[in-house]
Amino acid sequence: MKSQYIRKKIAELPDSPGVYLFKRGSKILYIGKATSLCDRVASYFRDDILKTRGPVIVKMLRDFDNIDYIKNDSVLEALLLEANLIKKHQPQANAKEKDNKSFNFVVITREDFPRILIIRGRDLLNIKNNKNKLTSIYRSKSNLGNFRIGHTFGPFPHAGQLRVALKIIRKMFPYRDDKCTSCEDQIQKIKNRKLNKNKNPISFDISQDKKDLEENKKLCKPCFNRQIGLCPGVCTGEIAREEYAETIRNIVLFFEGNKRRLVKNLEKQMKSFAKNHEFENANITKRILFSLNHIQDVALLKEEAISSKEGFRIESYDIAHLSGTNVVGVMTVVENGESKKSDYRKFKIKEDPGINDTKALGEVLYRRLGHNEWPEADLIVVDGGLAQKRVMERILANCKMHIPVVSVVKDEYHRPKQILGDRKWLVHEREILLANSESHRFGITYHTKLRNKFLT
Repeated sequence: MKSQYIRKKIAELPDSPGVYLFKRGSKILYIGKATSLCDRVASYFRDDILKTRGPVIVKMLRDFDNIDYIKNDSVLEALLLEANLIKKHQPQANAKEKDNKSFNFVVITREDFPRILIIRGRDLLNIKNNKNKLTSIYRSKSNLGNFRIGHTFGPFPHAGQLRVALKIIRKMFPYRDDKCTSCEDQIQKIKNRKLNKNKNPISFDISQDKKDLEENKKLCKPCFNRQIGLCPGVCTGEIAREEYAETIRNIVLFFEGNKRRLVKNLEKQMKSFAKNHEFENANITKRILFSLNHIQDVALLKEEAISSKEGFRIESYDIAHLSGTNVVGVMTVVENGESKKSDYRKFKIKEDPGINDTKALGEVLYRRLGHNEWPEADLIVVDGGLAQKRVMERILANCKMHIPVVSVVKDEYHRPKQILGDRKWLVHEREILLANSESHRFGITYHTKLRNKFLT
């Protein structure tokens, strides 16, 4: 009887994104999200379900007597709805499925310029127990200082998919994270340094600095995300509190699943900009509206296919020298979207390559591949163009290693211009650029230290 119901129910499910709910009577036993509702629900009734999903899900399948679903316009919206419903109903099977591993939560801080952070459930509990202030555990991973929690969203069962979802959201609504120090904080540090140096009160008016944007940019250093367009310029004083607060309100509405109200807010903002002849802002809002109504889930779908596992490791390589002298190479690592500095490595080039960077890169990669005790990379990043990319690919092929390679091409100001390689890896665009930026910084630091030692 139950098998007949299952076949009938699956036949009724649409081939579209959404959230499915396994129930017993009115009680929700399990909540999940799907790229295709019909395909996803059907996968629960295959012979290998015990192997693929474990005993908790098998028990849930014995107990359920009804399947319900909510259709969504995109996988991204399904992911957010799944988190909201799990938080509201707290189904037992969802809590047990990860075998007590901590889920991830999105936290929006309560500050003049709020930050958006991903925090583990256990750390979030510690923060709340500490009167909503930053714990020493989290302080060691950021430059935040104390903060209070404004909004919390989650739990999100899939960490990799959450990171990709935030990338999609951030392209529509650029925001500040824990790597962005506000312009006012930077100016205050400059003021404090001057006070400590002079030991006398000095005139240093922050509001006065704000009046001159170009002068302000000289004082305030842009964060990495500002350089690639994912921070609105909190770090450089390019956005006012009121304007940024509107961005945060829009993000909150999106996470709450209130897309209809969000669209109305944006339409109202666009009309207001146009009325005040702020046509550039009106066009930006128009583009956001278009993106919102045509959300591209390609990145999210690729994340499910190529890197849903924890520990996706990117290794980036760069060469530093001064006209062919004191040539060094470095390897930096980004794992789970964060720099893993404990795995950074330095290489003093043994065979003098002169100004031949590709030759030096070849030596570095051969030496790195000789360390079988180091974790294998999922993706390799190299600074340069096709020549640098091809030399890395040739060495990997000679060593019978099947690791994809991408290269970061720079413009005349040494800013990222293009990523060469299979476009499917652009799902990791931010991590690729972070790894590349870190390898350049780390290489220059090592080369400078070596050169100064030689000169002394």
